[in-house]
Amino acid sequence: MSSVRRALGVAVSIALPLAATACSTGPSLENRGEVIAPPGDSRHLTIGSAGFTESDLLAQMYALLLNRAGYHTKILAVTNREIYEPALESGQIDVVPEYAATFADWLNAKANGAAAKPVGSPDLATTMKSLRSLAAARGLTVLDPGRAVDQNAFAVAAGYARKHHLRTLSDLGGSGLPVRLAAGDECVRRPYCAPGLKKTYGVDITGIDPKGVGTTPAKQAVERGQDQMVLTTTTDATLGRFGLVLLADDRHLQNADYLVPVVNRARAGSRGVTRALDKLNTVLTTKDLALMNQQVDSRRRLPEDVSRAYLESKGLIPLSG
Repeated sequence: MSSVRRALGVAVSIALPLAATACSTGPSLENRGEVIAPPGDSRHLTIGSAGFTESDLLAQMYALLLNRAGYHTKILAVTNREIYEPALESGQIDVVPEYAATFADWLNAKANGAAAKPVGSPDLATTMKSLRSLAAARGLTVLDPGRAVDQNAFAVAAGYARKHHLRTLSDLGGSGLPVRLAAGDECVRRPYCAPGLKKTYGVDITGIDPKGVGTTPAKQAVERGQDQMVLTTTTDATLGRFGLVLLADDRHLQNADYLVPVVNRARAGSRGVTRALDKLNTVLTTKDLALMNQQVDSRRRLPEDVSRAYLESKGLIPLSG
């Protein structure tokens, strides 16, 4: 991923000098007043990016929308949630793009221990209720989700799908075909992966080829017929290059990982911030995000340029001169 630098407070990608230790409870006693204080409206906001293409794109769009609304912004690239979430609580970071179900489960485990029962689910409303409750206890506000969702997804070769009349994961399970799955090592035990495919869809997983999630070697293995299916994501725009197609998750195995902005309430909980970021909800779709990912990953365009062009095309910011 490219580090993008912009002058005059638009978007600057810099290192984050923060402690990596995350506390396991909510705000300390001396900071609890910030949780119940009126929402803040700092005019200088720091936006966190998790350092991968999609997060960089979202951070850039957040910055551009906030700049348009009169805020001054900078972007901090942080690759580790264990670092950026405590920084969000403390106000060193004011806004981050997150994924509803994943972040809900992460906060739940932080508050209640690694063995806590997951609160993220395929139901968006249920997931958002749990997420907002967990976030509020830490002085964070979760804004409304939009239309874009980045979930785990499974792809097969297009020819394989045609031959066996496969459009959904239910079709695959009903076919009885043996499936070797290209995925990460953890797929063996993760409920959304091999165990879920067997339990929810009856897919006959004969083995896991540990080539990673959505990596080029994993896709090539399916393209060449070494494996029958690959674990990837719904915003993967490179599948066509390998002759692959997604099978629909028609029984909703995957959790509701809709994109949501999360803000530090004491610094960025104002209506001004909410209104600026909510504008993205009306236009950004999963397909749009996949195409933007493709422009950065395959065409080597800068996330800043891709984000600006997208917002301009939707009329959310004025055309650059």
